[in-house]
Amino acid sequence: MSTDTLAIRAEIEQEIAGLTLPAALARTVETEGERPAYSDKVGIDLSAGYAPGWRTVGWAALRERSLDLAGALIAAGVRPGDRVALMASNRIEHVVADLGAVHAGAVSMSVYNTLSPEQVAYVAGHAEPTVAVLENADHLARWERGLGATDSLRTVVLIDAEPPAGDDRFVGWDAFLTAGAAWRTEHTAELDARIDAIAPDDPLTILYTSGTTGNPKGVVLTHHAVLYECACSLRVAAPTQHNDFISYLPFAHIAERTLGMYIPQVNGAHIHLIADPALLLGALGEVHPTRFFGVPRVWEKIKTGISAKLAAETDPEKRAQVERALAVGLEYVEALQHGGAVSPELEARYRAADAGLLSFLRALLGLDRCEWSASAAAPMPLEVARFFAGLGMRIYDVYGMTETCAAVTSCGPDQFRLGTVGRALPGIEIALADDGEILARGPVVSKGYYRQPEATAALIDADGWVHTGDIGELDEDGFLKVVDRKKEMIITSSGKNIAPSNIENHLKESPIVGHALVFGEGRPYVVAMLTLDAEIASLVATQLGIPTGTSLAELAQHPAMLTVAQQAVDSANERLSRPEQVKAWELLPVEWTAESEELTPTLKLKRRVVHAKYADVLERLYA
Repeated sequence: MSTDTLAIRAEIEQEIAGLTLPAALARTVETEGERPAYSDKVGIDLSAGYAPGWRTVGWAALRERSLDLAGALIAAGVRPGDRVALMASNRIEHVVADLGAVHAGAVSMSVYNTLSPEQVAYVAGHAEPTVAVLENADHLARWERGLGATDSLRTVVLIDAEPPAGDDRFVGWDAFLTAGAAWRTEHTAELDARIDAIAPDDPLTILYTSGTTGNPKGVVLTHHAVLYECACSLRVAAPTQHNDFISYLPFAHIAERTLGMYIPQVNGAHIHLIADPALLLGALGEVHPTRFFGVPRVWEKIKTGISAKLAAETDPEKRAQVERALAVGLEYVEALQHGGAVSPELEARYRAADAGLLSFLRALLGLDRCEWSASAAAPMPLEVARFFAGLGMRIYDVYGMTETCAAVTSCGPDQFRLGTVGRALPGIEIALADDGEILARGPVVSKGYYRQPEATAALIDADGWVHTGDIGELDEDGFLKVVDRKKEMIITSSGKNIAPSNIENHLKESPIVGHALVFGEGRPYVVAMLTLDAEIASLVATQLGIPTGTSLAELAQHPAMLTVAQQAVDSANERLSRPEQVKAWELLPVEWTAESEELTPTLKLKRRVVHAKYADVLERLYA
């Protein structure tokens, strides 16, 4: 470890010495108590679109509700270290339930809403929660098998659903919270003692990874690890104002949990909770956040929508004006990269382009106030990053995993390079193994997988290095580039090593391509399966003269749409080496979603699932 890394780590360790999340929240309430903490749209009729109006709770009131919930949990028999499972959308009650569990000395577990009943039963049987907090009837149905998978569950709290008759394990949210408030009035000292007994190295949460292969594994994260992550992330992100943030990814996702739950408890912010990601664009237009995080698929969807509208412009002069402005924006952002400098001449041209058009385009997206925008969870296609650079936006790529409390490297205002995921966060070490695997070490590292010592030993070696499973490259300035997943690298029958995500990102640059999977393991050449982006495909179909109302399955077989898909493949192949080029492909008549199991809840491909589900397609492509 370098002297600088050691010194910075010591500084941060001093900042958070002895701190737990309840203590951090209490400090924030002292300074931010009357400021808004969380807002949501629960109970508002959204049938006519993204209606105005929010439920809002301030920081002081949020803590009070959380203490009531903690009291209810303790009265229900929750002991220190017990697990409390949560399945709910992004809403105020989800945050209150999580904080209530933490203040009761328990370990919170947000579970993905999209898990199948079988997967829920596995998690319930493995984690053995004492209490489950569920939002609605759908979640209750998903937990039906889970409720029988363990004897540990004594209480099930239902936020919106009606408690089933004849089973005293079930209780409604309002009744549970009211009982907790009554318990607190008589047991204040007991609750205070429970909070005071929480130690920095105690587990804070267990997050069951979404699992691209096999059963999910429960990642144990401590108060200390999470608070270190918050502190070093804030150093790189360098917020300059009280922030407005939109939370729309599941709280079972470590990035959303860190950005939408943990960091705000440390420094205060106003978080707008979006229950349905489909409402994200409307929320952006209403909130105009100062900070925004999106997985690559979200940025791709935004880019595709803008590109489709720009392409529809029939006035050649207006199109040329937009293209000139985007070119200046890209030149400006590229000059801001590490080691670069913006000349006075470029500064003037950018200010003119920004005042004339770029700021207007960002405002249309709701990103005009955004001082920090980021991407993680999968490689960001370079062309997508360059597109937003054209709008004058730096998308700060971040790299990490649940097992490291989210980020271990990041771009930021003072460390930015396109095509990379930044440099190591303060006090964190990054290295490459002999085979190129990315290794990480530092205070953010998980204690390991819950009740899985063999998997933990495979994750963290004797020297404390986390083996990420990703292949990377480090440049001379310490900027990391992620090549692909180690286990997903393709080795063709001729021995060529190929990174499939690179090819897939080129294919997805076509507006009509929703998802792409490249295959070629042990085969003589590379093939691809493509799916349509339903929204954009319908717009393109109209431009091609295909009748309105044509189904997605019919579009996937239409000659005009197949021609557009072929153009996407040809365009990708022009930028690839010969072994990487796609020799055969098929446009599938379906969409891939988390519900249909081809994607994880964070929209990453489940390659093995796709390989098995579409084995017949792969065979046809090699016929």
